[in-house]
Amino acid sequence: MSQAYLSSVMAAGQGVNPLFRFLGVNVVKIEPDETILHLPFRGDFIQGGGVVAGGVIATLADETMAHLVLANLKDGQKTATIEINVRYLRPVFAGDIRAVAVVVHRGGAVLSTQASVYDEKERLVARAGASFFVIAPKVAP
Repeated sequence: MSQAYLSSVMAAGQGVNPLFRFLGVNVVKIEPDETILHLPFRGDFIQGGGVVAGGVIATLADETMAHLVLANLKDGQKTATIEINVRYLRPVFAGDIRAVAVVVHRGGAVLSTQASVYDEKERLVARAGASFFVIAPKVAP
């Protein structure tokens, strides 16, 4: 992913990430050491049990970690998720949520990340971890 993409996705009214537009995700910060995404609450996020669906929370955490990794790539590199896990710590009944991602370990070809998801009262509602494979650019023979 290019720096041009990261600059574009951070712009107000961005059009380069359809998922962000669909969910209403706002980029607070995308930097190599920390990425923060904000998701304004919508009633559509509530599942049958009356709480924000775990998949919505997981998606925000995943996207926050993925964009952190994108900010760490060098020109021509790409990335692929190796694994992701989410631990839910408290329900969210209403209100905005925010995810903060940091790099946990920088390996040779793998970046390990962690995201903490907070409700609008700054209570930790979920913690996620993911590992991403860094794919080197193809070199012509």
